[in-house]
Amino acid sequence: MNVLKRCAFGIGIIGLATLSVQCKSDKKMEANTTQEAKDSVTIVKSDYGTTPKGEKIESYKLKNQNGMEVDIITFGGIITDLKVPNKDGVSENVVTGFTSLEQYMKPNPFFGALIGRFGNRIAKGKFTLDGKEYKLAINNEPNALHGGPEGFFRVVWKAEEAKSGETAVLKLSYLSKDMEEGYPGNLKVIVTYTLTKNNELEVLYEATTDKKTVVNLTQHTYFNLSGDFTKTILDHELTLNADKIVPVDATLIPTGELQDVANTPFDFRKPKLIGKEIDAKDEQLIRGKGYDHCWVLNNPEKSKTIIASVYHPASGRVLEMTTDEPGIQFYSGNFLDGTLPMRNGGTYAHRTGFCLETEHYPDSPNQKNFPTTVLNPGENYKTKTTFKFSVKK
Repeated sequence: MNVLKRCAFGIGIIGLATLSVQCKSDKKMEANTTQEAKDSVTIVKSDYGTTPKGEKIESYKLKNQNGMEVDIITFGGIITDLKVPNKDGVSENVVTGFTSLEQYMKPNPFFGALIGRFGNRIAKGKFTLDGKEYKLAINNEPNALHGGPEGFFRVVWKAEEAKSGETAVLKLSYLSKDMEEGYPGNLKVIVTYTLTKNNELEVLYEATTDKKTVVNLTQHTYFNLSGDFTKTILDHELTLNADKIVPVDATLIPTGELQDVANTPFDFRKPKLIGKEIDAKDEQLIRGKGYDHCWVLNNPEKSKTIIASVYHPASGRVLEMTTDEPGIQFYSGNFLDGTLPMRNGGTYAHRTGFCLETEHYPDSPNQKNFPTTVLNPGENYKTKTTFKFSVKK
């Protein structure tokens, strides 16, 4: 019953004086309802499949009223879908992904996954703590990569959901047992995904350990802001708030030095097309077969300074990022080779997605001059990265 009908009904029962109060109350109630609908952020749970071990995998859809949706599964904490509007208000998926659990369980380049215990590479799969050497699986010859072949991207996370009028929250937890994948300590990990009404996706990482260990968590989503994965990401404009990169050797392990980006293809301090210099005859680019390097961030106000932004002129979509991490790995999808299926037919071809992985520098456990990744018992590992989406017309 609308306001006019309720008011008319009130005249015959309680008179004009009461009618005035009732109408004001009705209008206030409808205004509040309208505001709640406007601010509403929802979260919906559904089944996603079962692993060969009989583990049930769930999917959670976080959605706001601006047309932004994020789908996350408990296998690997993977972001399977992320839809945001373009400049015409049309929401499209802007991340790589598959349509089934079976496909995510097959070998793939970490599409949408949580990465741990250690994001990026560790030289020759070994490091030393307090005089003891720890050996890891070599899954990126001759190095260890992204926590090993059975890293956090392949485990089943426990999920807890919560929501209010302004945020939808999915909290994922996992206990990585002592010596899992070669890492010491029972590591309790919590990763919290939060979708806001302002088209922000916040990712909060937390961890504690009962034994000295190393930790470097990140998120490995591949973006293509065009929403069309038959196209490359070379027409995206990238800005990175960084004066230096971490140069690597022929095996993509840091040399231990930091290199100025000035007068190199790695200078993204002003907006530049990703494709402008990606194939330049630069030793670092040749080693990475394109961009696959860690930038040293200028981050004076951690979690407030925009450390990376990407703009796609045709769609008008903009991605801005903040973090409290010292580095960011920009990867231009150089090893996508047309062998992995897209959702709606076709395959993910060379450079059809890019990653921006906030992190500590690669091989930090073996590099004394890099910010430490050591976590001691009694300490709390805590870091947050925010992905904010908007449009520019």
